Amino acid sequence: MVELDHAFATGPDTWATITDLERVIPCVEGGRVVEAVSPQEAKAEILVKMGAMSMTFTGTVEIVERDDDAQRAVLKVKSREKGGQGFANADVTFTLNGDGGQLHTAAQITGKAASMGEGVVHSVLDALIKDFTGKLATA
Repeated sequence: MVELDHAFATGPDTWATITDLERVIPCVEGGRVVEAVSPQEAKAEILVKMGAMSMTFTGTVEIVERDDDAQRAVLKVKSREKGGQGFANADVTFTLNGDGGQLHTAAQITGKAASMGEGVVHSVLDALIKDFTGKLATA
């Protein structure tokens, strides 16, 4: 399990973006919505580059908790490596306040991605999340 915390800047539409899967998923580098199942769930795909390797993960992103008043949401990501045995699952908790936001990620990764070592996984996830939060503020 890899756990990461990030503070990030917010824009005027950040909460609306976080709670709209068709807007938030493409903010992840390599991420795209495959099919909107409902306003709370989408089938998605992400291409992740880890060193010389590229892996595609397919699965679902679901808003499992949403508190509009507190501006707090939890998204659950469940994905499998396309053509492989691994998976990447995560609980991503967003909490917004007047000055910005906090993002807590608890990820579980197996397969080829995990075989790269915890340090590589941690640094790739950290870079992916930093890029994501930068895009989120302007989405």
